[in-house]
Amino acid sequence: MSAERLSTLTSWHSDWSGLRVAVLGLSMTGFSVADTLAELGADVLVLSESAEDEYARLLPVIGARLELGSLSEVPEALESFDADVVIASPGFSPSHPVIRWAQESGIAIWGDIELAWRVRDKVTRADGTPAEWVLITGTNGKTTTTQLTASLLVEGGLRAAPCGNIGVPVLDAVRDPAGFDVLVVELSSHQLWYIGQSSAEGQLCPYASVCLNLADDHLVWHGSADAYREAKSYVYRNTRVACVYNKADEATRRMVEDADVIEGARAIGFDLGTPGPSDLGVVEGLLVDRAFLDDRARSALELTTLRDLDDVGLAAPHIVQNILAASALARSLGVEPEAIHSALQRFRLDAHRIQVIARHAGITWVDDSKATNPHAAASSLRAFPGAVWVVGGDLKGVDIAELVADVGGTARAAVVIGVEREAVVAAFRRHAPTVPVFEVDADETGQVMNRVVEIAAGIVDEGTVLLAPAAASFDQFSSYADRGHRFAEAVREWIDRGSTDDAGGSHTSL
Repeated sequence: MSAERLSTLTSWHSDWSGLRVAVLGLSMTGFSVADTLAELGADVLVLSESAEDEYARLLPVIGARLELGSLSEVPEALESFDADVVIASPGFSPSHPVIRWAQESGIAIWGDIELAWRVRDKVTRADGTPAEWVLITGTNGKTTTTQLTASLLVEGGLRAAPCGNIGVPVLDAVRDPAGFDVLVVELSSHQLWYIGQSSAEGQLCPYASVCLNLADDHLVWHGSADAYREAKSYVYRNTRVACVYNKADEATRRMVEDADVIEGARAIGFDLGTPGPSDLGVVEGLLVDRAFLDDRARSALELTTLRDLDDVGLAAPHIVQNILAASALARSLGVEPEAIHSALQRFRLDAHRIQVIARHAGITWVDDSKATNPHAAASSLRAFPGAVWVVGGDLKGVDIAELVADVGGTARAAVVIGVEREAVVAAFRRHAPTVPVFEVDADETGQVMNRVVEIAAGIVDEGTVLLAPAAASFDQFSSYADRGHRFAEAVREWIDRGSTDDAGGSHTSL
């Protein structure tokens, strides 16, 4: 099939029949791609190394074929299929053999986000236009900001749906018969890399966009810090109305300056300081907007107060930044300050995001298992200075030494978990030698957090124990949620036993 034919596929109502599509991966995202394409009449072959029974059973029902087996090299079934386009789940990195083969073969490569953008007009608004898209990315805070933005929009009277990397495939939202005014799309750097490969016809043109922050992460997947940054920068491409950026993070400002946006798009800054015109910020305990009002040179609109946020557990500095970013996106769509204040009074953070598990015997136990990289862990440590820090896991190729040098010395002690403990201990030895470090050498998943709690309880009589691993969980746990759940479970068991156990584990003298 020619590139000219692919260039015509920019609507749900285009002629997709006979399009040969190879779908890589059969997770929630992969199935949403296959299901959409089958409904459009395409010829769909799904290739995956494994598949949940439900998805494998449903594929032939919807008219798609499944080829299970190793993808460490290009399967014969894929070569003989003669695909017109390959649509890959986000887990397939640029260096994956099948992705490299598709590129070398001149086959178009899409992600699920590009497909969703092309068919976004399946369900339209009353005026016949598809939902607006708001794009959210960043090394940290993406999910919280996505949820916040959707909540603010709904409070403002708009039909809005959070989707994308947050767990709901964008294709499911696009095909929802109820329809939406706005899709709030969380994008991982993996999804953004695929967006960056789009031809002109498949490029997104969002209403508003934000990169919350940038720090090294997923370097193994992308191959370098520069490649990771480039992928994140695609979030701003073709933005029409508001490019929201973090004034405290120079990288996000440069992204906006370098972005190829639609003429008329505004740069909207946010941080915890006093805002200038076209910014959102904080003045004497008030969160204010100086961007979306007529007299922004001399006036500001109050959105909420730090005291009100503290009352509902949203006053940690990095959460306040998320709130300011979400408010900027919502204000760009016309949501009034009163609606923002009202929505924030009811908003609650997800589990495993600076979640207080228990307060008992003078100790506050905090689960921030979702802090899966150094940038997130640093924010958490700044919110809980002097905590016993539970740290470690799969470092994903990131050097943790800078994190320890910056904030490690503020911890009362460190309890190190995971398979890469040696690198963490070495970082403390070099950059925070006065901080006591304890290693948990338990190999079985079920034992790790019980040892963590015993050690931490033996260190602190009064204060905070903070799980903020700065690392992925897959070395010892099935997910960050599993890691956080096991931590909470171990805390409850320790409380139920009467909090009398002695500390275990090995102390590392630095």
